Amino acid sequence: MPSTTARLLAPVGAAGSLFAFALDVGRGLFRRPFQLREFIQQAWFVASVTIVPTALVAIPFGAVIALQVGGLIRQFGAEAFTGAASVLAVVQQAAPIATALLIAGAGGSAIAADLGARKIREELDAMMVLGIDPIQRLVVPRVLATMLVAVFLNGLVSVVGVAGGYVFNVVLQDGTPGAYIASFTALAQLPDIWIGLIKAMIFGLIAAVVASYKGMNAGGGPKGVGDAVNESVVITFLLLFVANFVLSAIYLQVVPPKTG
Repeated sequence: MPSTTARLLAPVGAAGSLFAFALDVGRGLFRRPFQLREFIQQAWFVASVTIVPTALVAIPFGAVIALQVGGLIRQFGAEAFTGAASVLAVVQQAAPIATALLIAGAGGSAIAADLGARKIREELDAMMVLGIDPIQRLVVPRVLATMLVAVFLNGLVSVVGVAGGYVFNVVLQDGTPGAYIASFTALAQLPDIWIGLIKAMIFGLIAAVVASYKGMNAGGGPKGVGDAVNESVVITFLLLFVANFVLSAIYLQVVPPKTG
């Protein structure tokens, strides 16, 4: 039985191992040859398992934001800013968060399961015996592919979310279509789009690194792979919300909000 001190320090050791693994991935980004074929295959795979769920999730995200923001703004008598507030909420927060959840839940779990299966079949050990670095050969293409797909999914969620918010605002809240569209530039600005893309890219990086780490350290047969998948999703969710808070706080300090 491990001592109480060992149990308390176990999360610290796991965090250190994850950080060291992330540094190894960072070094692998600059090593050649670059696995272009693996990168393309993984980008297509991650996109194929996430694009439909992401598009379906984006519609209720935009609708809920439009209904909540529209009702709140109406209480203050500022209906003219409904479109701007909805777009800000979708582009800055909802789109990156929805993208992160789907990337972690669908793409990240698939990466962890794939690498975990390779681990228990001892394929990773065989690669190291042959002098092939599994991180440079398998992990780096998956990380880059996930980051690329996350950026494109963020754009998809933004477009679908704004369109869904427009429909629900006009249909259910009797909003004016022209006023909704015209108010886009009242509070929103170009850096709002950039921060959404940056968030999505960082979220994709976190999801892929955590999933790869848990998959490559899976043990105990198929049950161990399943546990690794579950742990990767939970850890990724926690890290994503922390990262979202930090990035949002930094952005609000660096880029002053636009006044109407």
